[in-house]
Amino acid sequence: MSSSCPVSYPFPWAPAPDIPADWRTMRDQPLLEITLPSGDPAVIVTRYKDVRRLFADERLSRNTSRHPASRISASNDLFGDPEIDNDPPRYLEERAVVMRAFSARRIEALRPVVREITAELMDAMEAGPRPAELMEAFAYPLPILVICHMLGIPPADRAKFRRLIDGYLSVTKLPVDEVERCRTQYWDYLSELIASKRAEPGDDLISELIRVSEEDPEKLTDYQLQHWVKTLLIAGYVTTASQIGTGMAVLLHRPETAKELQQDLSLVPSAVEELLRYQIMGTSLGSLRYALEDIELLDGTVVAKGTTVLLSVESNMDEEVFSDACTLDIRREDNHHMTFGAGIHFCAGAALARMELQEATDGLLRRFPSLRLAVPGEELQRPVGGFLAGYAEIPVSW
Repeated sequence: MSSSCPVSYPFPWAPAPDIPADWRTMRDQPLLEITLPSGDPAVIVTRYKDVRRLFADERLSRNTSRHPASRISASNDLFGDPEIDNDPPRYLEERAVVMRAFSARRIEALRPVVREITAELMDAMEAGPRPAELMEAFAYPLPILVICHMLGIPPADRAKFRRLIDGYLSVTKLPVDEVERCRTQYWDYLSELIASKRAEPGDDLISELIRVSEEDPEKLTDYQLQHWVKTLLIAGYVTTASQIGTGMAVLLHRPETAKELQQDLSLVPSAVEELLRYQIMGTSLGSLRYALEDIELLDGTVVAKGTTVLLSVESNMDEEVFSDACTLDIRREDNHHMTFGAGIHFCAGAALARMELQEATDGLLRRFPSLRLAVPGEELQRPVGGFLAGYAEIPVSW
């Protein structure tokens, strides 16, 4: 392990659209000591090949509620639920149930719905004042409306659960009592939602999960059911919203690249992948792990048993894997970035997120050929104290 002084993580984004300098230099060490927002120590694995391998390594546990694993936040026990085991074999059994809803066939069947929602949001944005605020007008509502459709949640509830999720994902933004209030209200909201679905099942994912739970309570207990609904709601909304805004901001900060994409919209899928690789909406905090044994990296460096570990999405900047890695290249091929994780912990909703990002990017560039940032990219502000990086606001005009 490195003997250098621990650095604070997440790395600062300044100026906003540029890759943090720490990203460019972290590969000098395969393992970097860091200090989490909680003040607790951890290490971050920096090299792509190590990270990809470790995502599938069962010696790294996702159950970080165990003592003495480090915490992400001092005021919020994020993801540390002792009643939920995120490790195999239990995790794989539950994941298999949930993955039924995210088959390629089901996601493609949902594309016309996403396209229709996208068009309606752009209609409203076009009819509204300029500059428009892209996050509020488009990036937040699109994934909320899609996940409401999938889970069978009344769209009228979206403001409520958006507020509660924002509080639930506070790292340093809110005090302990406010985090706990949001957590309790969020859990109560989900309990009421599931109870209503039990009373009146529909053709939606929550109703399907309830049916599985009732058929085999050992496969999916009531608590696990509620946990998965909570996770799907968070993952299906906030990460996609953040990346829609982040991707467009990065693209519009480079007008020549945006123009190149507008002139050949067949490049949208590869552009979406490159934007996911190049400037992610989040950090590596979501990959928090705990080493159950000593683990040797490819160069012989050892992650000691009992260490809290982050698997770095910043490894997307590994020059050994991605040529000219710090350059945005919307035509990049074989772009196997790590933004959705890998192995058994590859994001269950990745196909849905990709489809929404493609529809959002294609739709905005088609509808608004002169779409541009209404402020210099350097002036865009990152949100402070939350789980995701993203941008707080993205003023745009056309």
